[in-house]
Amino acid sequence: MIQQNETSGNSSAQIPGLTTKVWFITGASRGFGRIWANAALERGDKVVATARKRASLDELAEKFGENVLTLELDVTNPDQVKTVVEQAHTHFGRLDIVLNNAGYSLVGTIEEASAAAIHALYETNIFGPISVIQAALPLLRKQGGGHILGVSSNLGHVTLPVIGYYCSSKWAFEAIHESLAAEIKPFGINVTLIEPGAYATEFGSPESLKFAQGLDIYTDFKAQFFNRLRALERGNPAATPDALFRVVDAENPPLRFFLGSHNLPAVRDAYSERLATWEAWEAVSKTAQGQSNQGTPN
Repeated sequence: MIQQNETSGNSSAQIPGLTTKVWFITGASRGFGRIWANAALERGDKVVATARKRASLDELAEKFGENVLTLELDVTNPDQVKTVVEQAHTHFGRLDIVLNNAGYSLVGTIEEASAAAIHALYETNIFGPISVIQAALPLLRKQGGGHILGVSSNLGHVTLPVIGYYCSSKWAFEAIHESLAAEIKPFGINVTLIEPGAYATEFGSPESLKFAQGLDIYTDFKAQFFNRLRALERGNPAATPDALFRVVDAENPPLRFFLGSHNLPAVRDAYSERLATWEAWEAVSKTAQGQSNQGTPN
């Protein structure tokens, strides 16, 4: 079994004109994380691939040798995150792309999910990425730039029942990255939210789903919901790397980027409905403003 030597030097330190990128990817054992890690390596980039179980990354190490560094990482452990991010930066001499991909979905209605289950979801989907970002930022500033990618979802703009807590984690994820983008732009660091629609990945596998203890009153509702989900057209995840590379290679990458063809129509409809509601209630909203005392003497 070939394993990348973790103590090798900084042979790929930043060189003017160098086009090879160094990626740091969480959740690289399966799904988009694995597909994008493999594709980045195939195009000649270098990748630090992390997962909860390092053995799940052995195939990458065997195939790509010294161009990949595989590391065990539980993003809910902030101390481990800091150590692993610094180890990754030292190993390759820089990190050009920090890709927060690790996450899972909690299946259950708002009433069904326990506080412990909700907390665990947020630990992985929100606090984990924050730990990675906070560990990486001092290194990216010191090297003079970089690109932080966060894998969100079209469900960061719209919601579905039964996975409402997952949706809420993506809404928080979106807000955090939008604020982050403004805060670190002066340092030459870019931020992009990657927002996939429905894809035929392992995201629906037991490893990527956790279930709240069900209540009988929701059994029929959830059955109908899952029947609708099964009927959804799903994209081919193997078709996504070229689009992702267009984003990371862009001189001015977007803050938000949809993956797939169904997201924009759905989000456009959702925002149109919201605007219509706000406008319909605008007169009532204005009554709550009260009298302005700006410029009025005491």
